[in-house]
Amino acid sequence: MAEPIRGNTELPAQREDIELHTSDGLTLVGELSSPATGRETATLVCLHPLPTHSGFMDSHVLRKAAARLPALANVAVLRFNFRGVTSPRGTSDGEFGDGIAERLDLEAALAFVAERELRHPWLLGWSFGTEVALKWGLDKPVDGAILLSPPLRRTSPTELAAWAGSDKRVVALIPELDDFLRPPEARQQFAVAPNIELVEVEGGKHLWVGESQVSRVLNEIVARVNPAAVPLPTEF
Repeated sequence: MAEPIRGNTELPAQREDIELHTSDGLTLVGELSSPATGRETATLVCLHPLPTHSGFMDSHVLRKAAARLPALANVAVLRFNFRGVTSPRGTSDGEFGDGIAERLDLEAALAFVAERELRHPWLLGWSFGTEVALKWGLDKPVDGAILLSPPLRRTSPTELAAWAGSDKRVVALIPELDDFLRPPEARQQFAVAPNIELVEVEGGKHLWVGESQVSRVLNEIVARVNPAAVPLPTEF
């Protein structure tokens, strides 16, 4: 008998503790969650919120993506701690790089994706993670990027405008009640890259707290990476 999917639900998947190795000699800790059977349709490379404000690989939207999407959408989810960040999985080497040194962390994650031949990688950035995606993801071998609550504090207008010439699909979810960048300001700032799709989420907040907001976010993600799987089931 099917059970409702709740905040702490963890659905079947192959879960593997992994390590990433950066070009400047650091070891980053992470986890790969893959469909329990068969190959993934797409892969999410998760870039977590700001480490200096408690962001890590287990930040709840990313944790719930890993707990649900391999089973519900045939999507693999790669999570890892940026340099210097600790979670129950462990601590990554190094120290916070303010979005600059994290370029090497992103490259290490994508090297792992290539080594494992994971299919159709997408960047999934949340808050600080969107800055890493926008600053360093343009020339990377990914299908696109999904940006949750982008603050646009570390991404310069020039860096953002560079995406206007990209054939990668980029979607930004803008919460109506965001703490840093709300829809009117987002429309102005993202105007330099009109190919980036803005999704304005009524009632949304920066941290996407509550099952209704998490469900909205996960459905928006899957609608881009495996549209045949939406709407996501609410029972399993």
